[in-house]
Amino acid sequence: MLQMNIPIIIVNSTSESLPNGTISFEGLINDNSQDISILNGVIKNVDDIALLPYSSGTTGLPKGVELVHRSIVTNFVQQDNDGVRHCEHTTDSHQECVLAILPLFHMYGLSIVMLNKLSIGAKIVTLPKFETETYLKAIKKYNASVLHIAPPLASFLACHPKSNKEYLSSVHTYVCAAAPLPKHDIYRVLEKSSPNTHFVQLYGLTEVSPLATSIPRGCKEYTNVGLAVPNTKLRVVNSDDQNLGPDEVGELLIHGPQIMKGYRNNPEETKAAITRDGWFRTGDLVSIDKDGVVTVRDRIKELIKVKGFQVAPAELESILKEHPDIVDAAVIGVPDAKMGEVPKAFVVIKSDRNKDSDGIKNFVNDKVAAFKRLSDVEFVESLPRNPSGKILKRLLREKYT
Repeated sequence: MLQMNIPIIIVNSTSESLPNGTISFEGLINDNSQDISILNGVIKNVDDIALLPYSSGTTGLPKGVELVHRSIVTNFVQQDNDGVRHCEHTTDSHQECVLAILPLFHMYGLSIVMLNKLSIGAKIVTLPKFETETYLKAIKKYNASVLHIAPPLASFLACHPKSNKEYLSSVHTYVCAAAPLPKHDIYRVLEKSSPNTHFVQLYGLTEVSPLATSIPRGCKEYTNVGLAVPNTKLRVVNSDDQNLGPDEVGELLIHGPQIMKGYRNNPEETKAAITRDGWFRTGDLVSIDKDGVVTVRDRIKELIKVKGFQVAPAELESILKEHPDIVDAAVIGVPDAKMGEVPKAFVVIKSDRNKDSDGIKNFVNDKVAAFKRLSDVEFVESLPRNPSGKILKRLLREKYT
């Protein structure tokens, strides 16, 4: 049963009315009549949970990721290391300008774009949503020096005719993360930019606060995600958790102070994700060369990355199976030029029902966030399964994509 008596503090403009049962943040800090004695009992500890972003982790449905103050602040310091830093500190004569278009509820936007940049005194210009003219004009108007992007935004900068040196001349560093990026897009972006502009690729996950590796500024090798950030250890293991050597492909495990505390109220998933000696299983297939450079090869997990957001097939499959016409369902990610990947459903329907793909898409899309919506529905007679009953999604990809 929901607890309806929990006080909720609303950050609002002075012209907005407050919902019933809430109080204003401005009123709380400015009105001496407010009873704030409850705050006297708050005990702050570096190992208290500071953020609870939701991630699909290595498998399954979304889970609350417990990030404590220590791990978040540590990751800021790791990002500020000389070999990792892509922003200069603010001085009397210099201040970086960062354009924030990526969602601030996503750990990339929240931690790397906003919180870390605030910690070094950078100016952050936020935009409510992406629009071609507004975005390009904001870069030029505010002389944005660092652009944080994801692959769809990189493709826009690379291909759109209005994206040119007139707008991009102030940028000295592009920082891309969230999903792999075609190398030709990087070269196209750099061709439109000032000489000696840097292009940095990062690798991370919500569960590691989120940064784990970074290409150093000035590196011209764009097919990898760089080196581990300071105080971070990496291992590549096979399916038996045996360590692999240089250039061998296996699952990446991460050990460091930025690792999450665990998944909220989910000890089983926490145990599956973090080994007894504290290594986090990423679910990503990588190789690491003799110099420690990481190259992402593929994903073990079935998660679909739409514009860098993780979409769990299990969540969509569960909703599909609620549809009265559907007997069985599977969801995979298929390539998309703008989104990176998009979810596609394969469904088995009852023999006496019509094949209504739009109706099925609407049924699912009405229940999920925009980036989780189905792009297509394909009707099949049956889904391929192994002897234990697991759907063989590899065969679906081979046959239909």
